[in-house]
Amino acid sequence: MVEEEQKYEVDDAYVLPDLTATSPAGGRVRALPPVTLVARYLDTVDLRLARAGASLRHRRGDELPWTVKLPTGTPGVRHEVSRPGPAGQPPPDLVELVTVLHRGAPLAPVTVVRTLRHAYEVCDASATVLVEVVDDRVTVLDDAGATTGTFRELEVELKAGDRKLLDRVGAVLREAGAQGGAFTPKHVRALGATAQADPDLVAPTGLTAEPSAGDVVTEAVRKEVRRLLAHDPLVRLRAPAAGGDTAVHQMRVACRRLRSDLRTFKPLVRKTWARPLRDELRWLAGVLGAARDAEVLRERLRKTATADPLSPLDQGAVDRLDEVLAGRQRRALTGIDEALRSARYLALVDNLVLAARAPRLTRRSAAPAAEALPALVARPWRRLAGPDGVDGLDAQSPDDRWHAVRKEGKQARYAVNAVAPTVSKGARRLSRALADVQDVLGEHQDAAVAADTWLEIAAERPDDHELAVTAGRLAERERQSVRRMRDLFPAAWHRATRRRRTSWLP
Repeated sequence: MVEEEQKYEVDDAYVLPDLTATSPAGGRVRALPPVTLVARYLDTVDLRLARAGASLRHRRGDELPWTVKLPTGTPGVRHEVSRPGPAGQPPPDLVELVTVLHRGAPLAPVTVVRTLRHAYEVCDASATVLVEVVDDRVTVLDDAGATTGTFRELEVELKAGDRKLLDRVGAVLREAGAQGGAFTPKHVRALGATAQADPDLVAPTGLTAEPSAGDVVTEAVRKEVRRLLAHDPLVRLRAPAAGGDTAVHQMRVACRRLRSDLRTFKPLVRKTWARPLRDELRWLAGVLGAARDAEVLRERLRKTATADPLSPLDQGAVDRLDEVLAGRQRRALTGIDEALRSARYLALVDNLVLAARAPRLTRRSAAPAAEALPALVARPWRRLAGPDGVDGLDAQSPDDRWHAVRKEGKQARYAVNAVAPTVSKGARRLSRALADVQDVLGEHQDAAVAADTWLEIAAERPDDHELAVTAGRLAERERQSVRRMRDLFPAAWHRATRRRRTSWLP
């Protein structure tokens, strides 16, 4: 569940304005009976969850008393997951959702917040709740139950309404004197300055006009570490990533890009630091790979099966193919769960947080990026363009040869992407052109793997004749796609190799 809300600070004298005008025609504002909520928040001794904008709490009286809230990167928008359970024992799956934040450190109660809540629901004509406004008077308690602080705040939470209504309600509250400010959760305000300190995971900060090569490495590492760790809880929840992508895919991409960057920038990073990190990222990418492959194949199965409406396939046979892939996906996801619960993964997370804080750089990293980086990018580019890459490729080359070129293309593209903001317009142009090349090579690989998979599944079931026929027809459609991509590749490659895109490479 995604929670989107706005917070406003008010004093004890603040009078909540009439919200009736914010409801649509025929709607009304419904006042709910006041309730008292007592929430106990758990965190590490150094408040790792709070500093990262997350929380794990038990709130007395709720039907699902245990709740984890996770940041999304957008102020006021958080992932919220609730579970049942006794007060003294947080559900293990909720503790796992904040693994990348606590990193194995013990969780214990850190504050108790008692809230007297007056809630108001802005409804439409059919009584659907569009927005909820709550007026909270908050008391912070110590372990003995003594008051250590008080404050009052308003929360406006989006329900079935839209963002415009959320903003309209906020405008009415501000006109009455409410102060909108930074989104600060109650427990963070209760815990004080320590909870508002910087999180352990250092985020990308952007590059200066003339960065050093080390600055570029650091930014690249921080970007991919953040991507990887941000998708950890979404993978555990089986939740989608932003933009309709899957969390498994995004986490795997982060592993691959980070490994690629450490390889590209090899002369700029300490070998004894980078090599073990690359090895562990390869392990994690491999764990994620089986589930991602099943995702791709299941999506492709439906796409290929319906590609020609004038020549429909046996739906039952298609469903049986999907059942096989679904079984593979379930087993792969179980493997991911086991890996993410392992001590090996916990150690990797710890090392990634340290890597984002301070990558271990060599002296060469102090050189200006514009001078040092083109030569480093030229290496994967030459491998891609050379005799073991595109120069040795033709329309009759076997599928695995095309796949090898695809992998070299990824390495080159990741390298160009990492340096493009600091080198030249040509690098940005090359990055876009290589994306097109990778689209062609990616479709080629997906089609080739899918064709082999359909035939492999059919071969395992020799008595299922409808399946055999359907798999054969699917495989032929995939091979048509393979041939089409091979026809498109020369033009895409020619565009990538134009002088205006490559002249910056030594």
